[in-house]
Amino acid sequence: MKQKYFLALALFAFVLSKEINAQTSPAITLRLDQPGHAVSPKLYGLMTEEINYSYDGGLYAELIRNRVFKDNPMAPDHWSLLQEGGAQGKISLDRQNPVNTALTICLKLEVQNAGSRIGIANDGYWGIPVRPKTTYSASFYAKASQPGLLAVSIESNDGKTVYAKAQSQAIGSEWKQYKLTLNTADNVTPTADTRFVISTIDTGRIWFNLVSLFPPTYNNTPNGNRPDIMQLLAGMKPAFLRFPGGNYLEGDYFTSRFDWKKTIGSLDQRPGHASPWGYRSSDGMGLYEFLKWCEDVKMEPLLAVFAGYTLKADYFDDPKFLQPFVDEALEEIEYIIGDKSTKWGAMRARDGHPDPFSLTYVEIGNEDGFDRSGSYEKRFNQFAAAIRSKYPQLKIISTVGGKNDFLSSRFPIPKENPDVVDEHFYRNSIEMQDMANLYDNYDRNGPKIFVGEWATREGFPTTNFNSALGDAAFLTGLERNSDLVIMSCYAPLFVNVNPGGMQWKSDLIGYNTLTSYGSPSYHVQKMFNHNLGDQVVMIDTKDLPTQIKKPNARDSAAGRPPKTIPAMFFSATKDTKTGLIYLKVVNATSGAQNVNIDLKGSSSVASQGTVITIKADNPEDTNTITGPEKIVPSTTKVKGLGKSFQQIFPAYSVTVLQLQTK
Repeated sequence: MKQKYFLALALFAFVLSKEINAQTSPAITLRLDQPGHAVSPKLYGLMTEEINYSYDGGLYAELIRNRVFKDNPMAPDHWSLLQEGGAQGKISLDRQNPVNTALTICLKLEVQNAGSRIGIANDGYWGIPVRPKTTYSASFYAKASQPGLLAVSIESNDGKTVYAKAQSQAIGSEWKQYKLTLNTADNVTPTADTRFVISTIDTGRIWFNLVSLFPPTYNNTPNGNRPDIMQLLAGMKPAFLRFPGGNYLEGDYFTSRFDWKKTIGSLDQRPGHASPWGYRSSDGMGLYEFLKWCEDVKMEPLLAVFAGYTLKADYFDDPKFLQPFVDEALEEIEYIIGDKSTKWGAMRARDGHPDPFSLTYVEIGNEDGFDRSGSYEKRFNQFAAAIRSKYPQLKIISTVGGKNDFLSSRFPIPKENPDVVDEHFYRNSIEMQDMANLYDNYDRNGPKIFVGEWATREGFPTTNFNSALGDAAFLTGLERNSDLVIMSCYAPLFVNVNPGGMQWKSDLIGYNTLTSYGSPSYHVQKMFNHNLGDQVVMIDTKDLPTQIKKPNARDSAAGRPPKTIPAMFFSATKDTKTGLIYLKVVNATSGAQNVNIDLKGSSSVASQGTVITIKADNPEDTNTITGPEKIVPSTTKVKGLGKSFQQIFPAYSVTVLQLQTK
């Protein structure tokens, strides 16, 4: 009797628990019966600037570091004297023998005793990447006190292994550029424990400048980019590229701003400049290369123009002194979209692109909410009026006038009304999750929003999975509000993971000399952009799990107490041509969630769909240069779908569920 009693009690408890679970399980309703707004076709793009060795030592394929000897005015950094046997000599910087007005400092090799090999060696950006069956293009300017041949090689740091070599023509007494080709063998083991060497066995003096070494580039573009990183970018299918930055646009001083005219033309006309992130930029990645980058990846340029303000707070707001920079911006735009009958359009054609590039958006300045002088409105108005007068088809972006609390909240929208306002956010994961509804109640009558820099900052050098959860939660809000938020781009885009290569933690794509990888945040970005319809589907939610957001420094300063926020996040879009629904689900909880899903307003839903999931056992798990695919999406088929069904979403996961409707 007792056994039957306890069995009945257990059965009752089981049924009760099922009822409780059914009552408390998360539930969402996709409101296909309600009109949804269009999704911005440019919602997902890229932002870039020279930080973390993003260009030199990163995307830009040049392998020689300090190729024009300007990184340090006191010494030839990253160059060393090679002496073998009884050979003796020295190297020094020489300012008395310029090649031209751009190449003003050369490296002088003086050989007193020869017979054995002596020369100069460059350590590259943490080594020279050696791969099997690879062709390298070397070039340098040189002149010599007496004629002689030079040997060029890629070799191990101890000199015992030569991976590729070539010999130059006889070096003359006047500056001349010499070009050579080096090839590695089929059986070479990839390595970066290497150096680049130019050597001689003769006495005398030899001067060098603009020493360059290029591996194969993406699409074989001259002066182009590193293929593996470009493939990662192309895989994201970005709609646009915001360039050249960022702090890199402004520079610390007027003399170190991104002076676009000094970044075009042949490399021997580019002096380079100091960047604000502690190292010098070669400007091999110049304005033309940015535009070619856009063309190679099939994205549109989004140009930021220097607006008369530097990071060290030097500025011009007097119209007379500001006008030359306004003119400079107009000329830059002409270089991009002017036909070849114009002065700067003809310069672009000279550089290799007769047809104009496309351009829709121009951003005036960068993060001018930090401008304590209060000069931005005057500067913006002068730039905007001039650009609109000459190029009325262009859309103008302001860097102030939004609601992001550390930039623009103190500044009104400029009187020369911008078309778009740029907002920036850097937060931890729980803060980004709390911002998933940020744009739900924004004023729809003002400018459109460009989230021009944003990131969840947890993990380094690239982000961990907790960052990916914060990113995904925030992106659901951007998709839901993509009538207002028309563009967004993560920052920073790149980081060189070698020691000393990082100036900013928590980045999207990591690389060393040989390989590259995408962070969990990279894969989330890719998932969101690849699974995007053209119309937003409204979602009703019920009984979502919650979490506590503790006050951060900003909350505490404002006296805000802890708050309860959701721990699951959703967005849905529809391809109106095919009827395919992309439902995105972020589960930031430590347990799997069985979600009740209803679709209202669809005549039928296919019983089979596709599930794409990225997840982690621990939110601090991540990808690394040695474990690049620890966390990547997986794709499976799912059955049992319909107008109403249940779906389990794993703990710590981001999921895209593709549903076919009619």
